[in-house]
Amino acid sequence: MAKREYLTSESVTEGHPDKICDQVSDAILDAVLQDDTDGRVACEAMATTGLVFIAGEITTKTYVDMPGVVREVVRDIGYDDPAMGFDYETCAVVTAINKQSPDIAQGVDPGGAGDQGMMFGFACSETPELMPLPIMLAHKLVRRLTQVRKEGALDFLRPDGKSQVTVEYADGRPVSVNTVLVSTQHSENVKQAEIRDGIIHHVIDAVIPGELRHKEMRILVNPTGRFVIGGPQGDTGLTGRKIIVDTYGGVGSHGGGCFSGKDPTKVDRSGSYAARYIAKNVVAAGLAEQCEVQLAYAIGEPEPVCLNIRTRGGSSVEDERVTEAVRSALDLTPRGLIERLSLLRPIYRRTAAYGHFGREEKGFTWEELSLVETLKKAVG
Repeated sequence: MAKREYLTSESVTEGHPDKICDQVSDAILDAVLQDDTDGRVACEAMATTGLVFIAGEITTKTYVDMPGVVREVVRDIGYDDPAMGFDYETCAVVTAINKQSPDIAQGVDPGGAGDQGMMFGFACSETPELMPLPIMLAHKLVRRLTQVRKEGALDFLRPDGKSQVTVEYADGRPVSVNTVLVSTQHSENVKQAEIRDGIIHHVIDAVIPGELRHKEMRILVNPTGRFVIGGPQGDTGLTGRKIIVDTYGGVGSHGGGCFSGKDPTKVDRSGSYAARYIAKNVVAAGLAEQCEVQLAYAIGEPEPVCLNIRTRGGSSVEDERVTEAVRSALDLTPRGLIERLSLLRPIYRRTAAYGHFGREEKGFTWEELSLVETLKKAVG
């Protein structure tokens, strides 16, 4: 008898308070990198009713109009009406920015890691993107929810929203979608029945394939029955509070550090991207059905103190041989990773919503399969 188990993952729209803050932090990072690739950025944001607060350590030769960046992000997301309790024109923007500590710089400038820490990357053969199915479906639901809102197909939608997907597995393989949850902010006077019908037709039916649906798949739309107060008016947002949404939806291990607002000398970002790059290429090369990679660094030291690769299923190649192949193929120093993945480009605001991984879009270099042939040859 097949072993049955369930896995749930969630995602949030770009209008969720935490995701607003991630996008603000990464938009400021992009503004620095646009003119100063040597800039050092560690930028945090908080958003609440009528206020965005920016704090952190930034060392740069360029000037960034931070209030202007914040207002552009908030406007683009769709908070353009004071009736929502938060909008780009009336929100206050407060900044508290200092320079990066010279104690850190003396270790980073020669090419060392910007901090200690452990980072994980993961890949599996469940989806074409080599990502776990629950998180990919959750991301697609909220991306579709945002698309429908911005195109005007459902004029009662507002920017804040969430999704959650539960997938049933049999012997480790996904077989059906058991439960789908979509919660969306909406206008004051729309009826719950209209919201439910619109979300099912325009969002859920457009994303969840019929062949994946359990015959009794449960659909939940705004389970409390009302979601008018949302965004920063309903919940304070913080940079870096959606790290599981950003990565693999709860599958595999997680180092604990967020990505947004950090330039790539911070290995929380570059190390995690490299770990995903390695894991995805291992699976794409047919060396495993599932791969988890751990990297760890010490502040100021260029070489990782740990590279651990664990595989499951597929090839009979030992993990030690895969690890040796990766070490010979990649420069795993922060400087080497930055160069290999072209990380000194202003690409980060796009990463800050709908996941950093499984995105087969221009600029997401850590999703490229440029290591596949090298790994195949190295392990014979």
